[in-house]
Amino acid sequence: MRIALRTAISGALVTATVFAGGTAQATPPGPGVVGTLIAQKTVGDTDYVLREITVPPGQATGWHYHDGPVYGYVKQGTLSHYHSDCASDGVYRQGTVVREPGGPGDVHLGRNEGDTPLVLEVLYALPHGSPYSEDVPNPGCSFQ
Repeated sequence: MRIALRTAISGALVTATVFAGGTAQATPPGPGVVGTLIAQKTVGDTDYVLREITVPPGQATGWHYHDGPVYGYVKQGTLSHYHSDCASDGVYRQGTVVREPGGPGDVHLGRNEGDTPLVLEVLYALPHGSPYSEDVPNPGCSFQ
């Protein structure tokens, strides 16, 4: 089951489509955060996208949410995951899976607090034509 889930998720992670609302500034990904498209398929009105995201040590994805569910596999390194209440909701080490339900109520940030590159494989299940993620302003946390 674990291998099947890992195989299903093989793909990539989160870069953002930057936007700003009013005077608040969105938080784009940190320097060196790179997303690579692996595959994309539309079935009905859903886009299934596989991406690989690399986050250098000390960098983050930027605050964001997704318009649909996202399933990530930690291929290398450790993902520290935070929600908009500034609390950690998990530390995901190599070989583990993280699920993000999607929607504006699931604002979050992924950080690489380790000393090796974080490599994530992510499967997005998004409404057709949606961006990979929606950047949002920092919700008031003392970190980016």
